[in-house]
Amino acid sequence: MINQIDYSDWGLTEYNDAWQRQEKLFNATIEKKMHGILTQNHLIFCEHPHVYTLGKSGDEHNMLLDLIQLQAKDAQFVKTNRGGDITYHGPGQVVGYPIFDLANFGLGLKQYIYNVEEAIIQTLSLYNISSSRLDGATGVWLDVGKPTARKICAIGVRSSRYVTMHGFALNVNTDLNYFNYINPCGFVDKGVTSMQKELGSKIDFEELKNKLRMQIELIFSSAIKNI
Repeated sequence: MINQIDYSDWGLTEYNDAWQRQEKLFNATIEKKMHGILTQNHLIFCEHPHVYTLGKSGDEHNMLLDLIQLQAKDAQFVKTNRGGDITYHGPGQVVGYPIFDLANFGLGLKQYIYNVEEAIIQTLSLYNISSSRLDGATGVWLDVGKPTARKICAIGVRSSRYVTMHGFALNVNTDLNYFNYINPCGFVDKGVTSMQKELGSKIDFEELKNKLRMQIELIFSSAIKNI
């Protein structure tokens, strides 16, 4: 069924391994689509060991550490084929990789990103965290329009033939010190936060993932009904 979203939790997975697994699903979906075969929609959650990833349009100067310093921080640096600039992934962060055929939902890429942001915003509201979008920047932010504006979720997507890969990174119980070594998403004047920092206590990670998954499925199933 086109409205089915197959969910997988890959747990703690090295970034390049996850990227290769994504590519296989992504390419298989495009291949099916080109041959008129019904496609599936995959939603993958995972965590990564410490890694900085740079989007294809990103600036390497936003990485503030050299190779020796990266190794000292037990972190990797990877150039990717997603959109966006530089970001950090690490333990305590929910990384989501929706590999969706947007034709199954009647969506364009802009609306797809909007829906992903909306799922994050609605999930955060369940924890009494008020968040919103920032004009000119993808992702989910707190205190938009104020000097205290800070990012809680980064989004970077690749698409081909309206099939998506890569996705989002929501800071849950993330060690925010790792963001001090980059200009996150190219911004030098805005901060980064996490759910743990905002609420002052550690979040039940599995519960959060379940709530987030439900919000994504709810919002995208609604898109199908509107086709």
